[in-house]
Parts: sequence; C-alpha cells; structure tokens
Amino acid sequence: MATATGTASPLLDEARQRPESQLRKNLKRFLVGNRLNLLGVVIVALFLFLAALGELLAPHDPYTADITNSKLLGPSLTHPLGTDELGRDLLSRIMTGTRISVQVALIVLGFAVTFGTVVGLIAGYFGGWVDEVLMRLTDMFLAFPALILAVAIAASLGRNLRNTMIALATVFWPWYARLVRAQVLSIKEREYVQAAHSIGMPQSRVMLRHILPNAASVIIIQITLDVGYAILATSSLSFIGLGAQPPSPEWGTMMSTARNYFRDAWWYMAFPGIALTLTVLAFNLIGDGLQDALDPRSGRR
Repeated sequence: MATATGTASPLLDEARQRPESQLRKNLKRFLVGNRLNLLGVVIVALFLFLAALGELLAPHDPYTADITNSKLLGPSLTHPLGTDELGRDLLSRIMTGTRISVQVALIVLGFAVTFGTVVGLIAGYFGGWVDEVLMRLTDMFLAFPALILAVAIAASLGRNLRNTMIALATVFWPWYARLVRAQVLSIKEREYVQAAHSIGMPQSRVMLRHILPNAASVIIIQITLDVGYAILATSSLSFIGLGAQPPSPEWGTMMSTARNYFRDAWWYMAFPGIALTLTVLAFNLIGDGLQDALDPRSGRR
C-alpha cells in the first residue's frame, strides 16, 4: 500500500500543478502572440464597458421619441449615428442595446455550460448505461438544426426575450455535453487519474479536482466562440419578431424595424448591423486566439 501511495503522490502533484501553470503559460502566449487577438480583446473590452455604463453615458434618452423635429435624421453632430422613425437617437439606443446582448449571452451560456458540463462529465466518467441514456437524450436535441429548433421553441413559448433565452439555452447545452464527454473519456485514462483512484480518492473529487480542470481549456475556447453566436442568434430571432419587442433597443429588433426605411434612411439599419458584426467578429478573434494558445495540437498559426 505504501508503494502505491508513494507512486501516486508525484502524479497527483503534477495533476494539481499542471492545469494552473499550463493555463497561465498559454494565456501569456495568447496575449503576446497575435495582434488580432489584442484587437479582439480591445473591442470586447469596449463592448463590456458599454454594457455596464452605456445607458448612463448615452447622449440622449434611448426611449424618448421626437417625431416632430428629429424623425429619420441622418448622422450629424447632434445625432452622430442619426435617428430612427420616432426621432430617437441611434447612438444612444445602440449603446443601451449592448447591455441586452451581454445579459442574453451570459444567461444562455451560463445555463448551457453548467448543465451541459454536468451531463458530459457524468456520462463520460461513469460510462455504461448512464452514458447511453444521457447521450441518447443529447442526440435528440442535436438531431435538429440548432437555429430551426430555437425558432420552433421560441414561437411555441411566446414572443419575448425571456423565451428566446430559454430556446437558445436549450439548443446550446447538448454541444457542451458532447464536448465535455469527449474530453472526459480521454482524460480519465491518464496516469494521474488512475493514481487518484488507486489511493481511494472519492469519485466526485476525482471529477472536480483532476478531470474537469484539465478539460477547462477546451470549454473556455468554446465559450468565447459561442458568445458571439449567442448574440447573433438572439438578434436573428428578434429580427423575425420572436425575440425582444419594440421599443426595446436590442440590435435585431432595431434592424427589423429599419427594413421599412432602408431606402430613405440607410443609417438606421447599417449602424446596428455594424455593431453586431464587430462584436461577433471580436469574440471570434478571441476564440481563435485562445484555441491556438490553449490547444497547441490544433496546429493553426
């Protein structure tokens, strides 16, 4: 027994130290390795700043209408991005809408990552009939195209932002379950995990202390990529009338209304679209950079 413990100890020490030290090293590589990564970080930092303080810093009230003097005005010093059909300042509405996008992404991915990780961790670790049941349940959701399933769920629940978040969380979690399960199946066969079993470490501690931290890098990469997709999917559902409803300054809702005025007021659709594009692009840049830094086996440089 002493021999088994003596052999296991160095392996367990390595397991405890490896995730933290390796993540720190790879994150440093991410920050200094590619200028596009820094560009993505800067844009996302601005995005988060506007989400926190955008409504306070907005030059005008994003909800106050002025149809007598300011209806569909083009960009000017008073209204840098123009106004909408009710005379509301577009810059103020876009800044305020940033908070909505952040809230949706955090709530949707918070549920999807948590639930999907738990399902994938349990399925991959225990295997057998547990794995079979959980993965067949997961496959039921994956059998449908994600956006079509989200549209169907949102339409059946009702047209509002809360139901949109429920729909998106429902289609996101199966991907995390599959992703985490695949990582667990690989990690649980490694020597330090076997060493943890050999000294009688509880299964819950093995999963949370040795398996999950070593799968964290892949989960982090996927989250950064999915933030942009969650924002884009939310705007898409709002654009077709299933998400946020007027007078909400959500970007997709603004673009949906702007369709009716595109010929006479190009700025009405263009600027919310640019904000959406830059945000999604920035998160994708960060996701790609993290994949290069945290997963060197990807081989993309």
